[in-house]
Amino acid sequence: MYLETKTMNEEFLYYVWQYKLFSKTNLYTVDNKEVIILKSGNHNKNSGPDFFNAHLKIDDQIWFGNVEMHLKSSDWYLHKHEEDTKYDAVILHIVWEHDAEVFMKNNKALATLEIKGFVDRKLLLNYQKLVLNKQSWISCESQIKSLKQFVIDNWIERLYFERLEQKSIFIKELLQQTNHDFEAVLFQLLAKNFGLKVNGDAFLQLAKSFDFSILRKVRFNECQLTALFFGQAGFLDKEVKEEYTILLKKEYEYLKYKYNLQPLANGQFQFFRMRPNNFPTIRLAQLASLFFLQQSLFSKLISVSKKEDFYKLFSINVSDFWKTHYTFETESKKSHKKLTKSFIDLLLINTIIPLKFVYLKSMGKVDEEDIMQLMKQISSEKNSIISNFSTLSVNAENALESQALLQLKNNYCAKKRCLQCAIGNNLLRT
Repeated sequence: MYLETKTMNEEFLYYVWQYKLFSKTNLYTVDNKEVIILKSGNHNKNSGPDFFNAHLKIDDQIWFGNVEMHLKSSDWYLHKHEEDTKYDAVILHIVWEHDAEVFMKNNKALATLEIKGFVDRKLLLNYQKLVLNKQSWISCESQIKSLKQFVIDNWIERLYFERLEQKSIFIKELLQQTNHDFEAVLFQLLAKNFGLKVNGDAFLQLAKSFDFSILRKVRFNECQLTALFFGQAGFLDKEVKEEYTILLKKEYEYLKYKYNLQPLANGQFQFFRMRPNNFPTIRLAQLASLFFLQQSLFSKLISVSKKEDFYKLFSINVSDFWKTHYTFETESKKSHKKLTKSFIDLLLINTIIPLKFVYLKSMGKVDEEDIMQLMKQISSEKNSIISNFSTLSVNAENALESQALLQLKNNYCAKKRCLQCAIGNNLLRT
């Protein structure tokens, strides 16, 4: 029994053709011409035929050209390929179901292979059970426990670097915007991550609201640096009586006039339902202390590779005012409000390591083993995706594995990309 066309997709056709997962003996077209595959061609993921540069023998004639695939033969006309010159060099039309004759511009019938009769039934059943499963959290959740650990381990490493490359795209965009100023991009990325999910975009807007050259000029003066951050964030707009706030406001008015600054609009930053230590005011105070205490932060981060050394670099104290305040308006019990190790871990995962990766790669000095060793020193993240994988006996022991599992879920499982997944591939062929 074969799968109906409506439960099939073209990705499966690409998959079985690329990896030759079908009977290659007694392979015949719909008009009974023998097909011998000398070279299946290169998969094309852009517009045009699905496989380029195939080398086939059809009956007694050798053909060089392209291969196109559809669920039904009639899709050739549905997709208007007869009007597109890119398809003139197609030498074989592979379909799941042959329902119409297709003719080329010379009025000759296009050689068509109906492949469903040549695909192993076990592969079809595995595909149906895996890819067409719509009820489970991930398609393979009932089967993943049966996999050998080395299959998962090898895929985990590849997934992590795939995620790192994905993060690199955003970093490279920031580098283009800053004329490849790595220090400026470090500031923008740190600001975004200091804002966490709730205020991350607002913090990034803040970091972009003034030229980084201004920060370079004022970072030796803690009061001016703090005033720059809070003034641009719009926290110094109100009438105040507190001496410290008056001082910041005065400094900011001077900076605003000198550098023609434009603060963000009011209401950009959220306090609602947040823990006080995550208030944007506290995170801004910590960010100001970091850039005041750690001059040349980027070069320092590039030069260290051990987790403990990063912890030392981020071991900072807020100014005295913020030790007794969470906002400008209300005094509170004294606390030092240092950056926690778990927060620094997030900075390492989401900012420091991705930026180092981009920088070292641009220098031709990237060492993937060093990156993996550092990630393995960092504790696994805790979220619903990691917890759900844990219930399937797929555990994240460190940050490398938790990042890889996030990539697996979001870029493969959620998109039903089982055919491109090493785990899905293994299960399909079992």
